[in-house]
Amino acid sequence: MYDVLIIGGGPAGLACAVYTGRGGLSTLVLEQTFLGGQVTTTYEVDNYPGIPETISGVDLATRFGEHAARFGAEIKYETITGLTLDGEIKTVTTTGGIYTARYVVLAMGATPRELGLPREAALRGAGVSYCATCDGAFYRGKDVCVVGGGDTALEDAVYLSRFCHSVHLIHRRDQFRAHQGLVRQVRAAENITIHYDSVAEEIVGEPTVQGIQIRNVKTDETTVLDASGLFIAVGTKPSTELVADQVPLTEDGYIVTNDRMETAVSGVYAAGDLRKKQLRQIITAAADGAVAGYNITTRA
Repeated sequence: MYDVLIIGGGPAGLACAVYTGRGGLSTLVLEQTFLGGQVTTTYEVDNYPGIPETISGVDLATRFGEHAARFGAEIKYETITGLTLDGEIKTVTTTGGIYTARYVVLAMGATPRELGLPREAALRGAGVSYCATCDGAFYRGKDVCVVGGGDTALEDAVYLSRFCHSVHLIHRRDQFRAHQGLVRQVRAAENITIHYDSVAEEIVGEPTVQGIQIRNVKTDETTVLDASGLFIAVGTKPSTELVADQVPLTEDGYIVTNDRMETAVSGVYAAGDLRKKQLRQIITAAADGAVAGYNITTRA
């Protein structure tokens, strides 16, 4: 039996493992594929404190893993087939065996919702991004497109307009779902062009993005916009299917926690992008993991 079992090997899970391992608790991290989660799909990271040089997402994830292992955390690559979270002892069944622990940390992350465009996945990190605050600085002085009509999309457009040459905001409806303060900011920005009633249909360019073909859903007219970057902001999907019937979730499927990262189930914590929160970044995921790890060590 382990003291702590962490499900997910992204920044949240590995930061938690650093804290619990350093606190002398036996810790197991279960990861289905590879360490890092969404971090590994980020071509370059230049906003993580303490690492002033630009680093690839893969290299940063590797450092996270090495740090957790340094403090004794075990890392296993197995797929979870079942888990029981109620009771004092938690049980997790995987393709490799059955594990028990006193505490479980849910850190399975979230995945950005895709548009489903041809070559969208292939060009991720080569012009296609799902995080303007992560990747926007690489497009300084360039033309970019943002797809979406909610708060995140408009926030991204305003943020990018501060240093990009131009921003095309593409929204499939004739009005935004975002709050009016953001709408006013977008309309006031001289270098933001709004394309209402429009959808992105094709990414132009090889091997990097050079333009976006859009179609007006009312007139059926198509236009190609010059752009070096496509920022997709149509929401994220939390990876919470595994625990949907065991911990409280929001209507959107995010796990509800308190500020100690505790769920409503005793001994079960949640950290990272699957948690209900305002900002989803590498640093906030790591911070969640640190908070969860700290609070577990003070209880154990």
